[in-house]
Amino acid sequence: MSAYVLTDSWTMTRRELAHWARQPVQVVVSLVFPVMLLLMFGYLVGGGRAVEGDYVDYLVPGMLALTMAFGLEGTMVAVTQDLNKGVIDRFRSMPMADGAVLVGRAAADMLQSGIGLGVLIGVGVGLGWRPDAGAGQFLGAVGLLLFFRFAMLWVGIYLALVAGRPEMVQAVQILVWPVGFLSNALATPAAMPGWLGVVVQWNPMSQTATAVRELFGGPGGEAGHVWGAVAWPVGLLVVFLPLAVRRFRGLGR
Repeated sequence: MSAYVLTDSWTMTRRELAHWARQPVQVVVSLVFPVMLLLMFGYLVGGGRAVEGDYVDYLVPGMLALTMAFGLEGTMVAVTQDLNKGVIDRFRSMPMADGAVLVGRAAADMLQSGIGLGVLIGVGVGLGWRPDAGAGQFLGAVGLLLFFRFAMLWVGIYLALVAGRPEMVQAVQILVWPVGFLSNALATPAAMPGWLGVVVQWNPMSQTATAVRELFGGPGGEAGHVWGAVAWPVGLLVVFLPLAVRRFRGLGR
């Protein structure tokens, strides 16, 4: 049974990867956008108030965390398009494992996210960012970032199934912006009003960004946040992954 599920999921993953060849512009834009944000905040907007050390060393890990929350609209639109074109109905009529369509979509997104993470790390190194971390700490930081992306991805898939139409995705995607910018990804809470700093510190993205900064050995890192960076994604997955699968199984009933 497990081999059956893996085979169906891999088939759906290859289907999503085939779309990359037909829509290369969309893939390129998704990779370039976070690079533009990094360059804009690093050189044009500036910042770094109350940041000890080089702002680039603070900014790059924050941008890596921010990128893991953004870009969900590609997956969300793909899910809603399949819903409206009847593609999912056709898949559901086949002898296919439940949820294989969603798993395939998630796997393709994670692959693209991993590539985007690698590109952004390369650009950060080009800007002068030098993580002070061993191989284990570096890989641990990358693992936390991808784990956060995986959790946010299932939130997006569930919201896409609820929205049901591509035109509704933009309205739902707006919900991601408060998570992204009400965080310490770009600025330290010490430079914010006291009440806002408290909100920012409890943000799940802030937990990931702080833990990643600690593992990378850069400014803004604090010991003890790795557990928070693990607990938040686990909590999101416990809630939204079953909701997404249940919503998918209930389609057409």
